[in-house]
Amino acid sequence: MRSLSAWSELAPGGMVVRDEAEQPQTGGWRTGSKPVADLGLCVDCLLCWLYCPDSAIVLDGTTFAGFDYDYCKGCELCAEMCPVQAIAMVPDGD
Repeated sequence: MRSLSAWSELAPGGMVVRDEAEQPQTGGWRTGSKPVADLGLCVDCLLCWLYCPDSAIVLDGTTFAGFDYDYCKGCELCAEMCPVQAIAMVPDGD
């Protein structure tokens, strides 16, 4: 019977390194609508960024800068969470 390796000798497993992971563009799965922001109304609370399940919110430092439509699936969570209604859902073709 072979002996067990010490934990410190084992290769890392079950770990995903963000910068090395594949980033599939999932925007083609969009539901038919996409978010559009009125930056004049935005108060940079970043609730949209916090709740977006697809990491499709683009930031410029700590300021909301828009949406990455390559990843946005149109789930509408950002529009629902926006406290000042600065995000509206529009048909995807617009």
